[in-house]
Amino acid sequence: MRVEIPYVDGVLTPAQIVATAGSIARAQEASGAIPWVPGQHTDIWNHVEAAMGLLVGGLVEEAEAAYDWIPSLQNGDGSWPMKIVAGSAVETIGESNMSAYFAVGLWHHWLIRRDRTFVERLWPSVRAGLDFVVGLQLPFGGIAWTPRDPFALLTGSSSIYQSLRAGVALADLMDDPQPEWEIVGGRLGHALRHHRDSFEDKSHHSMDWYYPVLGGAVVGADGHDLIASRWDHFVRPGLGALCVDTNPWVTGAETCELAMALDNIGDHRRALRLLTEMQHMRADDGGYWTGWVYESPDYPNPNPNAYWPEEHSTFTAAAVILAADALGERYGGSTPGSAIMRGTSLAAPFEELALECGCETSSAGIPRSM
Repeated sequence: MRVEIPYVDGVLTPAQIVATAGSIARAQEASGAIPWVPGQHTDIWNHVEAAMGLLVGGLVEEAEAAYDWIPSLQNGDGSWPMKIVAGSAVETIGESNMSAYFAVGLWHHWLIRRDRTFVERLWPSVRAGLDFVVGLQLPFGGIAWTPRDPFALLTGSSSIYQSLRAGVALADLMDDPQPEWEIVGGRLGHALRHHRDSFEDKSHHSMDWYYPVLGGAVVGADGHDLIASRWDHFVRPGLGALCVDTNPWVTGAETCELAMALDNIGDHRRALRLLTEMQHMRADDGGYWTGWVYESPDYPNPNPNAYWPEEHSTFTAAAVILAADALGERYGGSTPGSAIMRGTSLAAPFEELALECGCETSSAGIPRSM
Protein backbone atom coordinates (compact mmCIF):
# COMPACT_ATOMS: atom_id res chain seq x y z
CA MET A 1 0.00 0.00 0.00
CA ARG A 2 1.32 3.45 -0.96
CA VAL A 3 1.45 5.79 2.01
CA GLU A 4 3.07 9.09 2.93
CA ILE A 5 5.19 7.56 5.70
CA PRO A 6 6.10 3.86 5.53
CA TYR A 7 5.59 1.31 8.27
CA VAL A 8 6.18 -2.39 8.92
CA ASP A 9 3.46 -4.12 10.89
CA GLY A 10 4.65 -5.16 14.33
CA VAL A 11 8.10 -3.63 13.81
CA LEU A 12 7.98 0.11 13.08
CA THR A 13 5.03 2.51 13.01
CA PRO A 14 4.84 5.67 10.90
CA ALA A 15 5.38 7.70 14.08
CA GLN A 16 8.56 5.77 14.83
CA ILE A 17 9.82 6.33 11.27
CA VAL A 18 9.19 10.08 11.70
CA ALA A 19 11.09 10.02 14.98
CA THR A 20 14.02 8.29 13.34
CA ALA A 21 14.06 10.86 10.53
CA GLY A 22 14.03 13.50 13.27
CA SER A 23 17.21 12.01 14.73
CA ILE A 24 18.90 12.60 11.36
CA ALA A 25 17.61 16.16 11.16
CA ARG A 26 19.00 16.95 14.62
CA ALA A 27 22.47 16.13 13.34
CA GLN A 28 22.12 18.26 10.20
CA GLU A 29 24.31 21.34 10.05
CA ALA A 30 23.03 24.79 9.08
CA SER A 31 24.62 24.40 5.64
CA GLY A 32 22.54 21.30 4.96
CA ALA A 33 25.41 18.86 5.51
CA ILE A 34 24.65 15.68 7.44
CA PRO A 35 27.69 14.28 9.28
CA TRP A 36 27.97 10.70 10.50
CA VAL A 37 27.21 12.00 13.99
CA PRO A 38 26.95 15.62 15.21
CA GLY A 39 30.31 17.35 15.09
CA GLN A 40 32.05 14.65 13.08
CA HIS A 41 32.88 14.45 9.39
CA THR A 42 30.59 14.24 6.38
CA ASP A 43 31.07 12.21 3.22
CA ILE A 44 28.77 12.48 0.23
CA TRP A 45 27.69 8.82 0.16
CA ASN A 46 26.44 8.74 3.74
CA HIS A 47 25.10 12.28 3.38
CA VAL A 48 22.94 11.18 0.42
CA GLU A 49 21.76 8.08 2.29
CA ALA A 50 20.74 10.29 5.20
CA ALA A 51 18.93 12.69 2.86
CA MET A 52 16.93 9.77 1.46
CA GLY A 53 16.00 8.84 5.01
CA LEU A 54 14.83 12.37 5.69
CA LEU A 55 12.65 12.37 2.59
CA VAL A 56 11.05 8.99 3.36
CA GLY A 57 10.43 10.24 6.89
CA GLY A 58 8.50 13.23 5.56
CA LEU A 59 11.13 15.91 6.22
CA VAL A 60 11.11 17.34 2.70
CA GLU A 61 12.63 20.74 3.48
CA GLU A 62 15.54 19.19 5.35
CA ALA A 63 16.13 16.61 2.61
CA GLU A 64 16.17 19.24 -0.12
CA ALA A 65 18.54 21.43 1.88
CA ALA A 66 20.84 18.41 2.06
CA TYR A 67 20.72 17.92 -1.71
CA ASP A 68 21.19 21.61 -2.48
CA TRP A 69 24.37 21.62 -0.38
CA ILE A 70 26.05 18.86 -2.37
CA PRO A 71 27.16 20.86 -5.48
CA SER A 72 28.82 23.49 -3.28
CA LEU A 73 31.61 21.01 -2.37
CA GLN A 74 32.09 19.45 -5.82
CA ASN A 75 35.65 19.34 -7.13
CA GLY A 76 36.51 20.69 -10.56
CA ASP A 77 36.87 17.17 -11.98
CA GLY A 78 33.29 16.32 -10.98
CA SER A 79 34.22 14.34 -7.87
CA TRP A 80 33.60 15.15 -4.21
CA PRO A 81 36.13 15.33 -1.39
CA MET A 82 36.49 12.13 0.57
CA LYS A 83 36.11 13.86 3.93
CA ILE A 84 34.44 17.14 4.88
CA VAL A 85 34.47 18.71 8.35
CA ALA A 86 32.42 21.77 9.25
CA GLY A 87 32.01 22.72 5.59
CA SER A 88 35.67 22.38 4.64
CA ALA A 89 37.30 19.56 2.69
CA VAL A 90 40.04 17.93 4.74
CA GLU A 91 40.65 15.08 2.27
CA THR A 92 40.16 16.67 -1.13
CA ILE A 93 40.80 13.74 -3.46
CA GLY A 94 37.68 12.38 -5.10
CA GLU A 95 36.42 8.88 -4.27
CA SER A 96 34.47 7.05 -6.96
CA ASN A 97 31.69 5.49 -4.88
CA MET A 98 30.92 8.73 -3.05
CA SER A 99 30.96 10.68 -6.29
CA ALA A 100 28.45 8.34 -7.93
CA TYR A 101 25.80 8.08 -5.23
CA PHE A 102 24.22 11.50 -5.75
CA ALA A 103 22.48 9.92 -8.77
CA VAL A 104 20.67 7.44 -6.51
CA GLY A 105 19.53 10.20 -4.17
CA LEU A 106 18.26 12.46 -6.93
CA TRP A 107 16.39 9.63 -8.67
CA HIS A 108 14.88 8.66 -5.30
CA HIS A 109 13.72 12.27 -4.85
CA TRP A 110 12.09 12.15 -8.30
CA LEU A 111 10.27 8.92 -7.47
CA ILE A 112 8.75 10.45 -4.34
CA ARG A 113 8.30 14.12 -5.24
CA ARG A 114 8.03 14.17 -9.06
CA ASP A 115 9.58 17.63 -9.01
CA ARG A 116 11.19 18.04 -12.42
CA THR A 117 12.49 21.53 -11.64
CA PHE A 118 14.42 20.17 -8.67
CA VAL A 119 15.96 17.42 -10.83
CA GLU A 120 16.85 19.85 -13.60
CA ARG A 121 18.69 22.10 -11.15
CA LEU A 122 20.87 19.30 -9.76
CA TRP A 123 21.28 17.15 -12.88
CA PRO A 124 24.49 18.90 -14.08
CA SER A 125 26.17 18.07 -10.77
CA VAL A 126 25.09 14.43 -10.94
CA ARG A 127 26.22 14.16 -14.56
CA ALA A 128 29.67 15.59 -13.78
CA GLY A 129 30.04 13.17 -10.88
CA LEU A 130 29.25 10.13 -13.00
CA ASP A 131 31.51 11.35 -15.80
CA PHE A 132 34.33 11.38 -13.25
CA VAL A 133 33.45 7.87 -12.11
CA VAL A 134 33.27 6.19 -15.52
CA GLY A 135 36.72 7.60 -16.30
CA LEU A 136 38.12 5.41 -13.51
CA GLN A 137 37.09 2.04 -14.96
CA LEU A 138 39.85 -0.56 -14.96
CA PRO A 139 40.32 -3.08 -17.80
CA PHE A 140 38.67 -5.95 -15.88
CA GLY A 141 35.57 -3.78 -15.33
CA GLY A 142 35.88 -2.61 -11.73
CA ILE A 143 36.03 1.09 -10.86
CA ALA A 144 39.21 2.41 -9.25
CA TRP A 145 38.74 3.73 -5.73
CA THR A 146 40.39 7.09 -6.46
CA PRO A 147 42.51 8.54 -9.29
CA ARG A 148 45.66 7.77 -7.27
CA ASP A 149 44.64 4.25 -6.14
CA PRO A 150 44.71 1.78 -9.06
CA PHE A 151 42.56 -0.87 -7.40
CA ALA A 152 38.83 -1.41 -7.21
CA LEU A 153 36.75 -2.09 -4.10
CA LEU A 154 33.98 -4.65 -4.44
CA THR A 155 31.56 -2.83 -2.14
CA GLY A 156 32.12 0.53 -3.79
CA SER A 157 31.88 -0.84 -7.31
CA SER A 158 28.66 -2.67 -6.44
CA SER A 159 27.14 0.60 -5.24
CA ILE A 160 28.39 2.36 -8.37
CA TYR A 161 26.50 -0.19 -10.47
CA GLN A 162 23.28 0.96 -8.81
CA SER A 163 24.31 4.61 -9.22
CA LEU A 164 24.88 4.17 -12.95
CA ARG A 165 21.42 2.66 -13.37
CA ALA A 166 19.96 5.63 -11.47
CA GLY A 167 22.07 7.97 -13.60
CA VAL A 168 20.80 6.46 -16.85
CA ALA A 169 17.22 6.75 -15.56
CA LEU A 170 17.84 10.43 -14.84
CA ALA A 171 19.48 10.91 -18.24
CA ASP A 172 16.39 9.47 -19.91
CA LEU A 173 14.18 11.78 -17.86
CA MET A 174 16.32 14.78 -18.83
CA ASP A 175 16.50 13.68 -22.49
CA ASP A 176 20.29 13.73 -22.17
CA PRO A 177 21.43 10.22 -23.24
CA GLN A 178 24.68 8.87 -21.77
CA PRO A 179 25.58 5.75 -23.78
CA GLU A 180 29.09 5.63 -22.29
CA TRP A 181 27.61 5.10 -18.84
CA GLU A 182 25.66 2.11 -20.16
CA ILE A 183 28.77 0.51 -21.67
CA VAL A 184 30.73 1.10 -18.44
CA GLY A 185 27.80 -0.29 -16.46
CA GLY A 186 27.74 -3.44 -18.57
CA ARG A 187 31.46 -4.04 -18.04
CA LEU A 188 31.08 -3.32 -14.34
CA GLY A 189 28.16 -5.71 -13.94
CA HIS A 190 30.17 -8.41 -15.70
CA ALA A 191 33.08 -7.89 -13.30
CA LEU A 192 30.79 -8.08 -10.27
CA ARG A 193 29.32 -11.35 -11.53
CA HIS A 194 32.40 -13.05 -12.96
CA HIS A 195 35.59 -11.40 -11.67
CA ARG A 196 35.05 -10.73 -7.98
CA ASP A 197 38.52 -12.10 -7.25
CA SER A 198 40.01 -9.17 -9.22
CA PHE A 199 38.82 -6.64 -6.63
CA GLU A 200 40.93 -5.64 -3.64
CA ASP A 201 40.51 -8.23 -0.90
CA LYS A 202 38.31 -6.79 1.84
CA SER A 203 36.52 -10.04 2.53
CA HIS A 204 36.64 -9.60 6.30
CA HIS A 205 34.00 -6.88 5.83
CA SER A 206 30.44 -8.17 5.55
CA MET A 207 29.69 -5.47 2.97
CA ASP A 208 31.99 -7.18 0.47
CA TRP A 209 29.80 -10.26 0.81
CA TYR A 210 26.29 -8.86 0.29
CA TYR A 211 26.84 -5.65 -1.69
CA PRO A 212 26.91 -7.26 -5.17
CA VAL A 213 23.34 -8.37 -4.35
CA LEU A 214 22.32 -5.07 -2.75
CA GLY A 215 23.63 -3.09 -5.73
CA GLY A 216 21.64 -5.26 -8.13
CA ALA A 217 24.42 -6.82 -10.18
CA VAL A 218 24.09 -10.32 -8.71
CA VAL A 219 20.48 -11.46 -8.35
CA GLY A 220 18.35 -14.55 -8.97
CA ALA A 221 19.88 -17.94 -8.19
CA ASP A 222 23.39 -16.44 -8.18
CA GLY A 223 22.26 -13.91 -5.59
CA HIS A 224 20.83 -16.63 -3.37
CA ASP A 225 24.04 -18.63 -3.68
CA LEU A 226 26.20 -15.64 -2.81
CA ILE A 227 24.14 -14.84 0.30
CA ALA A 228 24.18 -18.49 1.39
CA SER A 229 27.96 -18.68 0.98
CA ARG A 230 28.75 -16.58 4.08
CA TRP A 231 25.48 -16.31 6.00
CA ASP A 232 26.67 -18.29 9.01
CA HIS A 233 29.98 -16.46 8.94
CA PHE A 234 28.50 -12.97 9.27
CA VAL A 235 25.01 -13.29 10.80
CA ARG A 236 24.43 -13.64 14.54
CA PRO A 237 20.88 -14.92 15.11
CA GLY A 238 18.79 -12.64 17.26
CA LEU A 239 21.28 -9.76 17.03
CA GLY A 240 22.08 -8.85 13.43
CA ALA A 241 25.02 -8.88 11.02
CA LEU A 242 28.67 -8.33 11.81
CA CYS A 243 30.49 -5.36 10.36
CA VAL A 244 33.79 -7.26 10.21
CA ASP A 245 34.57 -10.86 11.04
CA THR A 246 37.47 -9.87 13.29
CA ASN A 247 35.31 -8.42 16.09
CA PRO A 248 32.16 -9.56 17.98
CA TRP A 249 30.30 -6.46 16.85
CA VAL A 250 26.93 -6.40 15.09
CA THR A 251 25.98 -3.14 13.40
CA GLY A 252 22.62 -1.69 12.52
CA ALA A 253 23.48 -0.31 9.10
CA GLU A 254 24.99 -3.55 7.82
CA THR A 255 22.05 -5.52 9.20
CA CYS A 256 19.53 -3.31 7.42
CA GLU A 257 21.52 -3.32 4.19
CA LEU A 258 21.62 -7.12 4.33
CA ALA A 259 17.85 -7.08 4.86
CA MET A 260 17.47 -4.99 1.70
CA ALA A 261 19.78 -7.35 -0.19
CA LEU A 262 17.54 -10.24 0.85
CA ASP A 263 14.52 -8.25 -0.29
CA ASN A 264 16.22 -7.83 -3.68
CA ILE A 265 16.25 -11.59 -4.21
CA GLY A 266 12.79 -12.25 -2.78
CA ASP A 267 13.92 -13.62 0.59
CA HIS A 268 11.40 -11.43 2.38
CA ARG A 269 10.94 -13.46 5.54
CA ARG A 270 14.60 -13.41 6.51
CA ALA A 271 14.74 -9.73 5.59
CA LEU A 272 11.85 -9.03 7.95
CA ARG A 273 13.49 -11.09 10.68
CA LEU A 274 16.71 -9.08 10.42
CA LEU A 275 14.90 -5.75 10.60
CA THR A 276 12.94 -7.00 13.60
CA GLU A 277 15.95 -8.38 15.43
CA MET A 278 18.06 -5.25 15.07
CA GLN A 279 15.50 -3.10 16.87
CA HIS A 280 17.41 -3.69 20.11
CA MET A 281 19.68 -0.90 18.81
CA ARG A 282 16.85 1.65 18.79
CA ALA A 283 17.18 4.54 21.25
CA ASP A 284 14.33 6.25 23.06
CA ASP A 285 14.54 9.36 20.83
CA GLY A 286 14.18 7.38 17.60
CA GLY A 287 17.87 7.30 16.79
CA TYR A 288 19.90 4.11 16.49
CA TRP A 289 23.13 3.03 18.08
CA THR A 290 25.78 2.23 15.49
CA GLY A 291 26.51 -1.22 16.90
CA TRP A 292 26.38 -3.66 19.75
CA VAL A 293 29.24 -5.77 21.13
CA TYR A 294 28.29 -9.23 22.28
CA GLU A 295 30.30 -11.12 24.87
CA SER A 296 30.20 -14.73 23.74
CA PRO A 297 28.89 -17.06 21.03
CA ASP A 298 25.82 -17.53 23.22
CA TYR A 299 24.61 -14.03 22.24
CA PRO A 300 23.42 -12.72 25.65
CA ASN A 301 20.48 -10.36 25.76
CA PRO A 302 21.36 -6.78 24.82
CA ASN A 303 22.17 -4.32 27.57
CA PRO A 304 23.01 -0.60 27.39
CA ASN A 305 26.64 -1.13 28.36
CA ALA A 306 27.31 -3.09 25.18
CA TYR A 307 26.51 -0.36 22.66
CA TRP A 308 29.62 0.82 20.86
CA PRO A 309 30.62 3.40 19.88
CA GLU A 310 28.51 5.62 22.11
CA GLU A 311 26.77 7.38 19.26
CA HIS A 312 23.55 7.48 17.30
CA SER A 313 24.73 7.55 13.69
CA THR A 314 22.76 9.16 10.89
CA PHE A 315 23.70 6.47 8.39
CA THR A 316 22.29 3.78 10.66
CA ALA A 317 19.02 5.68 11.07
CA ALA A 318 18.80 6.14 7.30
CA ALA A 319 19.41 2.44 6.63
CA VAL A 320 16.60 1.54 9.04
CA ILE A 321 14.17 3.92 7.30
CA LEU A 322 15.05 2.67 3.81
CA ALA A 323 14.78 -0.97 4.88
CA ALA A 324 11.38 -0.27 6.45
CA ASP A 325 10.21 1.38 3.24
CA ALA A 326 11.38 -1.58 1.14
CA LEU A 327 9.74 -4.18 3.39
CA GLY A 328 6.66 -2.03 3.87
CA GLU A 329 5.57 -2.97 0.35
CA ARG A 330 4.85 -6.47 1.58
CA TYR A 331 4.40 -6.09 5.32
CA GLY A 332 2.76 -2.70 5.82
CA GLY A 333 2.94 0.50 3.80
CA SER A 334 5.58 2.07 1.58
CA THR A 335 6.41 5.21 -0.40
CA PRO A 336 6.88 5.47 -4.20
CA GLY A 337 10.64 5.31 -3.54
CA SER A 338 10.56 1.94 -1.81
CA ALA A 339 12.22 0.03 -4.67
CA ILE A 340 15.31 2.25 -4.82
CA MET A 341 17.55 -0.60 -3.63
CA ARG A 342 15.60 -3.38 -5.36
CA GLY A 343 16.23 -1.66 -8.68
CA THR A 344 12.82 -2.17 -10.28
CA SER A 345 12.43 1.61 -10.51
CA LEU A 346 15.90 2.12 -12.05
CA ALA A 347 17.05 1.84 -15.65
CA ALA A 348 17.19 -1.74 -16.93
CA PRO A 349 20.25 -3.85 -16.10
CA PHE A 350 23.06 -3.19 -18.54
CA GLU A 351 24.07 -5.53 -21.34
CA GLU A 352 27.62 -6.84 -21.21
CA LEU A 353 29.07 -5.17 -24.31
CA ALA A 354 32.59 -4.19 -25.40
CA LEU A 355 34.25 -6.13 -22.60
CA GLU A 356 37.95 -5.46 -22.03
CA CYS A 357 38.62 -8.30 -19.57
CA GLY A 358 39.34 -11.00 -22.14
CA CYS A 359 35.93 -12.67 -21.99
CA GLU A 360 34.08 -13.09 -25.26
CA THR A 361 30.67 -11.53 -25.67
CA SER A 362 27.87 -12.96 -27.74
CA SER A 363 25.82 -10.82 -30.09
CA ALA A 364 23.10 -10.70 -27.43
CA GLY A 365 25.51 -9.16 -24.96
CA ILE A 366 25.83 -12.31 -22.84
CA PRO A 367 29.44 -13.43 -22.27
CA ARG A 368 30.48 -16.87 -23.45
CA SER A 369 32.79 -19.05 -21.43
CA MET A 370 36.44 -18.39 -22.05
